[in-house]
Amino acid sequence: MNLSILIPLLNEEESLQELYTWIIKVMQENRYSYEIIFLDDGSSDKSWSIIQGFAIENTHVKGIRFMKNFGKSQALHAGFAKAQGDVIITMDADLQDSPEEIPGLYEMITKQNFDLVSGWKKKRYDSVVAKNLPSKLFNWAARKTSGVELNDFNCGLKAYRNVVVKNIEVSGEMHRYIPVLAKNAGFGKIGEKVVQHQARKYGETKFGMERFINGFLDLITIWFLSRFGKRPMHLFGAIGSLMFIIGFLLAGYIGFSKLYHMYNNMRYSLVTNNPWFYIALTTMVLGTQLFLAGFLGEIILRTKNNEERYKISKEINFL
Repeated sequence: MNLSILIPLLNEEESLQELYTWIIKVMQENRYSYEIIFLDDGSSDKSWSIIQGFAIENTHVKGIRFMKNFGKSQALHAGFAKAQGDVIITMDADLQDSPEEIPGLYEMITKQNFDLVSGWKKKRYDSVVAKNLPSKLFNWAARKTSGVELNDFNCGLKAYRNVVVKNIEVSGEMHRYIPVLAKNAGFGKIGEKVVQHQARKYGETKFGMERFINGFLDLITIWFLSRFGKRPMHLFGAIGSLMFIIGFLLAGYIGFSKLYHMYNNMRYSLVTNNPWFYIALTTMVLGTQLFLAGFLGEIILRTKNNEERYKISKEINFL
């Protein structure tokens, strides 16, 4: 199978028919073998009924419905697990991503041997203050922190080799950072393609300003996980040990200084009257806590239970 088209959605009943017709047109024009997987993230409108109609009409259409809204990352995780195509394309359901970009993305994966190609909405039709400027700042921070040179981490239109999506773990709100996850998994050939961005035709965006705040927090998380996710003791244990040693040496110096003054009949004060004693004690306590945090992190990492982070209520056309 040439292509798996993954479409996560939430309450997009107005745009689904037009999007479906457009994708089918592109598939037929290019004679692709394909599957379209709609990932309904707990829609409360008629989206699922419409998807069911597509699936009855066309056996290449498949659907997964969550019991409630679990988030885009969880929807993509479910889709990646089911996708069978040699190339996987992800795109949003709001018609802001153009299906006409699919052949170009497919060619970059199959003929230019990219592992992953991310769309770049160079010209956007979103609000400058509410979306464009925060997005530019977010993308700059993501580039500097991750080392992945992409201009648009937020673009939902991406293409992957099948082996990539089968070897990355998308959780939380990490869908923005799939290129970073792919790089950390060893897939180094990551490209970018300028794609057409269209103004939203129906409804309103499901994402507010909070997504940028969450995005920066997730960026910190993924930076930490990429460096210490498999070895938390290397960070917490090292810092904790260093702090404990500094505190211990400082406390030892204070105690030795008092004994020295006592032995030589010099004036001295109680150790507890010395503010440096409390600094040393606090440093030792914090160092011990950090060391234990690293130790517990190692135990959790080795005993964690990889249980599902979402619940699927219905599936269509999956064998």
